[in-house]
Amino acid sequence: MHVINYLTTINFGPGTLSSLKTAMEELHIRRPLVVSDHGIADSGLLARLLDIVGPAVPTFLDVPTNPTEGAVQSALTLYRAEDCDGVVAFGGGSPIDLAKGVALLASHPGKLEEYAAILGGIPRITAAVAPLIAIPTTAGTGSEVGRAALITLEDDRKLGFISPHLIPKRAICDPELTLGLPPQLTAATGLDALSHCIETFLSPRFNPPADAIALDGFIRVWTALPRAHADGSDLDARAELMMGALEGGLTFQKGLGAVHALSHALGGIKSLSLHHGTLNAILMPSVLRWNSEAVPDKIKRLTEAVGLTGPSALADELDRMNRKLGIPESLAALGVSREMVDWTCERALADHSHATNPRDLTHGDYAKILGDLL
Repeated sequence: MHVINYLTTINFGPGTLSSLKTAMEELHIRRPLVVSDHGIADSGLLARLLDIVGPAVPTFLDVPTNPTEGAVQSALTLYRAEDCDGVVAFGGGSPIDLAKGVALLASHPGKLEEYAAILGGIPRITAAVAPLIAIPTTAGTGSEVGRAALITLEDDRKLGFISPHLIPKRAICDPELTLGLPPQLTAATGLDALSHCIETFLSPRFNPPADAIALDGFIRVWTALPRAHADGSDLDARAELMMGALEGGLTFQKGLGAVHALSHALGGIKSLSLHHGTLNAILMPSVLRWNSEAVPDKIKRLTEAVGLTGPSALADELDRMNRKLGIPESLAALGVSREMVDWTCERALADHSHATNPRDLTHGDYAKILGDLL
């Protein structure tokens, strides 16, 4: 097991799930609320976690694909009723983000929206956030080391809640938990991780250490994803993919960009319940082409890092990778219609990721990107 301390403490490597009990003791968590989902429970993975913490701990499984304010409130009610003193998130980005919402409201008064980044909520989040341990079962979101949670409010706004206090106190990253993950989910979550590395690297904020981490994560994911997709039992590929996803999460301090501004907005359409990683994969080549003139040197560095040449080579190869990995070719294939474009553009412009795109995109620009993908 490798113990890494960067923003938080990370236990990384095959078999590290066994370190959970020690992590709970170090954080003085005696009765955690376990936040997971029904898919994880049905797969048998949850039973492995409960063997460690004990089967009597309260467990919340009703986590939507895109976490909602209502689900956070339901989990919070259970947390309080069971007199919990910490949260263990076990799953992909959705359980981890929902768990962050619970840890926040368990210790902070008022409504959830009061703590949203775009509504001035960042300084309102204090160190009183309940202790959270995050254990990813996919290699994608980086939420296990990220400072943000994306939660859809009752009025359909998908807002970001951002604070260093929302970074889980422990991340337990065991690639064995991702063995056998279905190819489609491996692809969508892996491309989500790739989008994090690309967008943080291209962000205009000055942070060379984060750039170095993003570049390394990009190379790892680019190389390992096809292998993990082809052979779900390839533990080395799974470990590389999980490290790349982790590195993408470690660079969130730089901010993301238009890919995420749009995917956050689209993810707020409750009638569709769209998968975040799939959206990012579809959007990424088009957004790269729009940003190419703003950051040509950085795109060249990414392109050459994976043995490609030419100003459009990276976007073109991402298109080909999407096809090889079975990603839908259009947003229309997911049910997005032209009637949704204007609403989506408005939400994207208001999203916190819009501000760190390397090119200042307008409502019309966003509409053109979406229109070309319908």
